[in-house]
Amino acid sequence: MEVILSCCAGLDVHKDSVEACVRRTSAGGKVEHEVRHWGTTTRELVEMSDWLSSLGVTHVAMESTGVYWKPIFNILEAHFEILLANAHHLKNVPGRKTDIRDCQWIAQLLQHGLLKGSFIPPRPQRELRDLTRQRTQLVDEASRISNRIQKVLEDANVKLGSVASNVVGASGRSMLEAIVAGQDDPVQLADLARRRLRAKIPQLEQALYGKLTEHHRWMLRLLLDQLNNTEQFIARLDERIAELTRPHEPVLEKLDAIPGVDRRVAEVLLAEIGPDVTPFPTDAHLASWAGICPGNNESAGRKRSGKTTKGCRWLRQALVQAAWAASHKKDSYFQAHARNLMHRRGRKRGLVAVAHSLLTVIYHMLKEGTVYSDLGAAFLDKLRSKQLIRFHVRRLQNLGLQVALTPDAA
Repeated sequence: MEVILSCCAGLDVHKDSVEACVRRTSAGGKVEHEVRHWGTTTRELVEMSDWLSSLGVTHVAMESTGVYWKPIFNILEAHFEILLANAHHLKNVPGRKTDIRDCQWIAQLLQHGLLKGSFIPPRPQRELRDLTRQRTQLVDEASRISNRIQKVLEDANVKLGSVASNVVGASGRSMLEAIVAGQDDPVQLADLARRRLRAKIPQLEQALYGKLTEHHRWMLRLLLDQLNNTEQFIARLDERIAELTRPHEPVLEKLDAIPGVDRRVAEVLLAEIGPDVTPFPTDAHLASWAGICPGNNESAGRKRSGKTTKGCRWLRQALVQAAWAASHKKDSYFQAHARNLMHRRGRKRGLVAVAHSLLTVIYHMLKEGTVYSDLGAAFLDKLRSKQLIRFHVRRLQNLGLQVALTPDAA
């Protein structure tokens, strides 16, 4: 195989150790290996960086092992061209699995140009990612706590969730606080309802009559405190994210104008993709990286399952949520697009397809600096107007009707 790099290094990364192999090819084609063992403390990683520089290494490759690659990447990125490869792409021959052989194999693949690097954004974007991903986890945790509160209420046969759409909303919180304080009169609890929920006071009086014990009140107090603390953490993250994204306010405003994309989703898009999409040559590359497009699985001329590939799950989650919201935007292109896809492919596949379309729109907006312009709910019908006319005329004829079409003068 052709030698692409004359001197490079492969790292086999673990929690407490790093096996480093420097692979050099002389002008005569002779290959030399030099392998050393290193720890993962900062001093040892700096010494490893100096050792690699002294040997003339220009490129370094390592696999993405959990989070253990991050401190090594942070120290080496200023001195070398680093390639972070997917662990699935670095499998060695079975029966030859040792740490030393692994680092040698990585160095050999790198030298011959057989590795494909992962997308590693700049440090400010990586820090923003940490915040948005932490916020996503806390939002999910808040949902889980709300479900636990609902479970305790059901155990006490309090049917608040059957009347109120949000048990932990403003009205629900007032009622829960009163229950924790010892109030068990359903009439007084129902009178705490606010705004539109006051129209359901008779139903609330029936739903709030239960068998509450001291144990139920203690559990509700614990869960409410946990929910309040979680929401405080989310608020602190919102403030920090808003501070870091202030220089990209025009980009966020453009993304916020897309149906289904709110401020929080726009911040996730900015953190995961970045304001510059040049690392992705086309929108298809970005969709593949996000894991939002069908995969290829064909053998002997037979196409098998084309399920979506694995990708950035944080971006995928945000896109699917945005697609669900966009599918409910009245008189919009994405609502018509979602209705058409869900009718033919089912709800879940249709949502993923709408998410793919959203990502394509986002890619071109970021690349070309344009603003979103909705095509309208009738856009798809206009594209296939002849097919629709033939379909509906045939349906009417099958029902025994004679159809005569007259074009509208307008």
